[in-house]
Amino acid sequence: MQVALTARIADTTDRAIAEAAGCLRAGGLVAFPTETVYGLGADAANPRAVAGIYEAKGRPSFNPLIAHVADLAAARQIARFDARALALAEAFWPGPLTLVLPKLENCPVSDLATAGLDTVAIRVPDHPVAHALLQAFGGAVVAPSANISGHVSPTTAAHVKADLDGRIDMIVDGGPVEVGVESTIVGCFEQPMLLRPGGLPREAIERVLGVALARPPEEPATDNHQPLAPGMLASHYAPRTPVRLMAGHVEPGEALLAFGAATLTGIEHAAAVMNLSKDGDLGEAAANLFGYLRALDAVGAAAIAVMPVPHHGLGEAINDRLRRAAV
Repeated sequence: MQVALTARIADTTDRAIAEAAGCLRAGGLVAFPTETVYGLGADAANPRAVAGIYEAKGRPSFNPLIAHVADLAAARQIARFDARALALAEAFWPGPLTLVLPKLENCPVSDLATAGLDTVAIRVPDHPVAHALLQAFGGAVVAPSANISGHVSPTTAAHVKADLDGRIDMIVDGGPVEVGVESTIVGCFEQPMLLRPGGLPREAIERVLGVALARPPEEPATDNHQPLAPGMLASHYAPRTPVRLMAGHVEPGEALLAFGAATLTGIEHAAAVMNLSKDGDLGEAAANLFGYLRALDAVGAAAIAVMPVPHHGLGEAINDRLRRAAV
């Protein structure tokens, strides 16, 4: 399908969902909401469509994609589940958890989408629009975040349009997302490994497994080292404005991304101030993170100073995104 000069923005009616599913079948690129962020979808079994995702995003082809499916039964047609993987799927799907699993021999997901690995990343999103689209399409849809590669992830249809208009065919507008950070990714290896913290806290996963998750590799993936899962590149989720972490004060000309009680020195001279959660609520902070980074990026400040965020629960995912944004 030839990409439109301007992406069509559709509502979430049955007719629009059917149109979006037809666009995917024809090899097109469709952005749609999930509970975490907006995804840029393509038919997982169509290598040319998958290549279109890499081209539209400017994404490195060695960076694998997540296959989204409607339910666990569909996932079991793609990958091999052991007892631990099955326990996690039954506990947290649909939801913000991606499992990296061994591919079945007849796995329909293209090798390009899995970056040539013998594993595949899968999740079942918990969003009515995503679920309706996956059911209407009837197969796996690979869908990284619907933004220019490395840029701040999109949490509204407007964010998608700002990054990808003219590069994709269609945007399904389901309103703002709820979780606001990408899914947690767990590698179902001999020892389960947290590959990317995300919308499901580590603690909840470890309670189901009964064991601690192994740490991700010490060295982040670079152009010379293929990542095991999406979102593991050293520089990712980044605004164009430099980001300064663990700020204890605000320098002249800086914007401030605050958390909790914002009582830093120099705040009165900040170019702009946005507070992830004045009440210190990590769920609220996660939902606001990418939208606020985009808003502060548009201010034209010398830098974005970021106050410390606690590292427990969803704070682990928030700090992971902020660290990669600051590289």
